[in-house]
Amino acid sequence: MAFLMKTMISNQVKNLGLGGGSEEKKEEGGASDPAAAQGMSREEYEEYQKQIIEEKMERDAAFTQKKAERACLRVHLREKYRLPKSEMDENQIQMAGDDVDLPEDLRKMVDEDQEEEEDKDSILGQLQNLQNMDLDAIKEKAQATFSEIKQTAEQKCAVM
Repeated sequence: MAFLMKTMISNQVKNLGLGGGSEEKKEEGGASDPAAAQGMSREEYEEYQKQIIEEKMERDAAFTQKKAERACLRVHLREKYRLPKSEMDENQIQMAGDDVDLPEDLRKMVDEDQEEEEDKDSILGQLQNLQNMDLDAIKEKAQATFSEIKQTAEQKCAVM
């Protein structure tokens, strides 16, 4: 009996439009048309979705490019210090399209390091290093080493 009374009263309230039925209509409308749920027209909603997809693609491309630049840097460092190669880094560079270079800041640093190493390896660089050495200290070390070798030889050899 209570069920019958509840059903009759709720049907009358739905017919008046004062409650229960409007919630169901909103839920149905939201499920069928997402543009209406966002408060936009169909065209605006489609344009908005395209824009979101394009922005996501741009972010993904920038992220892939950054990952490839980092991988390029690691490959460069591995070559410089003669460390084993990593296939993961090579794969990341290939995914980015093989047109990846070191970032500008890092390229400048690498170029400066190479110039310094070339200067040190040249004859003029070696001459500058000779000027900076303490020749007296080197002479004393050489004499001390020679005298130690001479003493060791005298102890082991009866002829000397």
